[in-house]
Amino acid sequence: MLSRTHGQKATPTTFGKELKVFSSRINKQSQFMMKREVFAKMNGAVGNYNAHHFVLPEIKWDIETKKYLKSLDLSQNEYTTQIENHDWLSESLNDINMISNILLDFSKDIWMYIMLDYIKQKNIKSEVGSSTMPHKVNPINFENAEGNLEITSALAQSIGKKLLSSRLQRDLTDSTVLRNLGVIYAHFYISIQSLIKGMNKIDINLDKINDEINESWEILAEPIQTIMRYYNIENSYDIIKNATRGKSIDEKTIKIIINNCDLDKSVKLKLLKLRPREYIGLAKKLTLKKNR
Repeated sequence: MLSRTHGQKATPTTFGKELKVFSSRINKQSQFMMKREVFAKMNGAVGNYNAHHFVLPEIKWDIETKKYLKSLDLSQNEYTTQIENHDWLSESLNDINMISNILLDFSKDIWMYIMLDYIKQKNIKSEVGSSTMPHKVNPINFENAEGNLEITSALAQSIGKKLLSSRLQRDLTDSTVLRNLGVIYAHFYISIQSLIKGMNKIDINLDKINDEINESWEILAEPIQTIMRYYNIENSYDIIKNATRGKSIDEKTIKIIINNCDLDKSVKLKLLKLRPREYIGLAKKLTLKKNR
């Protein structure tokens, strides 16, 4: 299908490769999330083991508490005030924020593909298309996901920032804020469910995609000017720019441009055989690669 850089027709890609961009981004961020350590505090009122050491000074409290927390799959935060510093929690919220924004980007792109008619939504009889326009099949799942992801991101950023600070050895503002952690994950969960539901209701509109790319001969301006540059033809970019920019280009026009180029016959033949839908580079290979 055609790419849409700046919203304009651009170098072809495949729908699978564009999905792979998002799955790769999500995979990377998920790996960061899974590696996060969960820290805990077990060192007395203000972090010095004051009472522990006073009552049982013979025990190496810093070592023993660390062992105990490790048995619970927790890491010891060795330097705290009255509260555990929450830095790791802010990092975790940043993970959620990152993933939310990637999925937000994804939701908007799918919405745009639906608008461009590259994607058709399945007609679910039980759904209402519009209160006044019954012919419509609205992208409601992606819009619902977008709204919930916006809330998730906003709360994650706000709470993550707040949790990094506490007056001197203790104040209660973090206690109030921490009670809203569940709200973040609730909105995140709802958005994921909306995306899954939405993705299960779409089909690729091959007729639209094929018709559009087959008629978009102007996108071959890129390979033509690139191969001209390779063979050291002066002002290659400007030559092709003047011949194609802002103009209606068809197969006949492209062939005239190619034949007028100062290139060997074998190179011209290679260009003349090229069709817009064939100009996809390594898109298929990239799509089939496993995420790292």
